[in-house]
Amino acid sequence: MSSFRLIKAILITGLIAGTLDIVAACVNVSISSGTAAVVVLQYIASVFLGKESYAMGFASALLGLIVHYAISYGWTSVFFLLYPKLKFLSGNKVVVGLLYGVFVWLVMNLVILKLIGSGNRPFNWLQATIGCGILMFCIGVPIAWGANTYYQHRKSTHHDLN
Repeated sequence: MSSFRLIKAILITGLIAGTLDIVAACVNVSISSGTAAVVVLQYIASVFLGKESYAMGFASALLGLIVHYAISYGWTSVFFLLYPKLKFLSGNKVVVGLLYGVFVWLVMNLVILKLIGSGNRPFNWLQATIGCGILMFCIGVPIAWGANTYYQHRKSTHHDLN
């Protein structure tokens, strides 16, 4: 039963974090360049489809959305699985979440995007700061909050059983 609760907590937290992140990213891109949300999703899909992604309409946007949520669930799962093993993760939810968001930004931009060849754009401090901030507040904080809530509830439930 506890595995089901853990999976449920990861699914809910990943959905919240992923939704906040994609909405913030789409709003940011719309404000900064006037680009539509569908193009943001097609950009994500272009990792797999190449430049053809932009001509594929809804289909590639849907693939981009699926990939986006897969990444969100990946980061959520990593945090939830590390939480009981790394004591510092159970510290202040907001601080830990903000730091996790920075970690996610660093790994995504300095490792993953470089490995797939999408990280070769010129560095822009403003966009890097905004992107990192989005991940701090929309990925890191909700994930840290969700994990903390899950494990605190689990601890209090186990404590009540003893």
